[in-house]
Amino acid sequence: MKRFFYFIPLLLLSCAIMAKNNGNPQKFKHSERSFAAFDTERLARLDTVFQDLVRKGEIPHAVTFVAHRGNIVHFKAFGWRDKEKNIPCQRDDIFRMASQTKAITATGVLMLMEEGKILLDDPVKKYIPEFAHPQVLVSFNEKDSTYTTRPANKDITIRHLLTHTSGISYGTDSNNPMMKIFAKKGIPPLNSLDPVTLKEVVKKLASCPLEHDPGERFTYGMSVDVLGYLIEVVSKMPVDQYFKEKIFQPLGMNDTYFYVPKEKQNRMVTLYQKVQGKPLQPSSSVLYQTFPYSGAQTLFSTGAGLSGTIEDYAKFCQMILNKGEFNGKRILGRKTVELMCRNQVGDLRGEIGFGLAFDDFRPQYLHLTMASEGSLRWGGMFGTDYLIDPKEDLILLFYINWQTDNSVPDVKVLFHNLVYQALK
Repeated sequence: MKRFFYFIPLLLLSCAIMAKNNGNPQKFKHSERSFAAFDTERLARLDTVFQDLVRKGEIPHAVTFVAHRGNIVHFKAFGWRDKEKNIPCQRDDIFRMASQTKAITATGVLMLMEEGKILLDDPVKKYIPEFAHPQVLVSFNEKDSTYTTRPANKDITIRHLLTHTSGISYGTDSNNPMMKIFAKKGIPPLNSLDPVTLKEVVKKLASCPLEHDPGERFTYGMSVDVLGYLIEVVSKMPVDQYFKEKIFQPLGMNDTYFYVPKEKQNRMVTLYQKVQGKPLQPSSSVLYQTFPYSGAQTLFSTGAGLSGTIEDYAKFCQMILNKGEFNGKRILGRKTVELMCRNQVGDLRGEIGFGLAFDDFRPQYLHLTMASEGSLRWGGMFGTDYLIDPKEDLILLFYINWQTDNSVPDVKVLFHNLVYQALK
């Protein structure tokens, strides 16, 4: 009888905790129940396929992470951290995440909105005056990189930046005049080894023409780097410190950095390159190979600068799936996450939608994917990828670091298919 009375307070405490967190998982765990929704024999195809791709030299490495209702279903490493030194890839290896940085930045901006410090439809010039009087590119002279402009028909807003409809592009496409314009202005391509700062880069961006009027088209580019500087201006904190204090530490993301500390650099995977008809080899790009641990380390690229482990980013994904909370910490309000996940761009991206941070799998897109309607997805230029499926209560992450041409298989879609085909 005494045991029964001792049990009641524990039961009530457990119920109170569950009620506080709306029953959402606050930690990842291994449980036999994790596999109740999966056919384990079919799930084992993940191992077979990726081991075979490594064996054939098709991919250098991969780490997978699948969690269903917070229970880890698949978490494995394949291949080599450093093939040339015969160092195996481990589950806690650190990868260049590139554009997966963007959703972290968007979260930081939305936290400022929740604090009443900004509105999403505020003009950016209110916080960064250099963006007053934006100009749109009209003509470009290939011979001397001069150009003509006209005034934009509206100001750039914070929402335009979040949705990549500001008209700010990337200067990385050799067929785009912006590459020469950015180069002439000294704007680095994504990352830098030089002693430049985010503030300096954003102010140079503000002096460049837009590709189109704000809100007119979806143009992927450096809009989110502008948002990083906006965070610094409004919060009065360096953006790396803001991310650490407001997002990484509360979620327990202890292996995510703009610049990897010396004691963890040995866990950084080698960046490889794979082109048709040639074997895998380390990337020849000194910038992309070394920026996470070398150079001046002064540019906090909030569009493409973070490196980290797959489990760290899984915590962020689970926070989104939990409508704003994980690890017993609320990062965003439930309604803010709902807003974040709604399509904000209409048909500007064709069949797929885009919210305030990632793809929105709307009905028009479902014939191209096994994922559910309302799923959210993004990734990075070096191959990392994540998908959040609220209907299945599922997160899927796939990490690889390589540069490829179109001759290689789309391993992220391959990964998605292998996970979804195993669901009962």
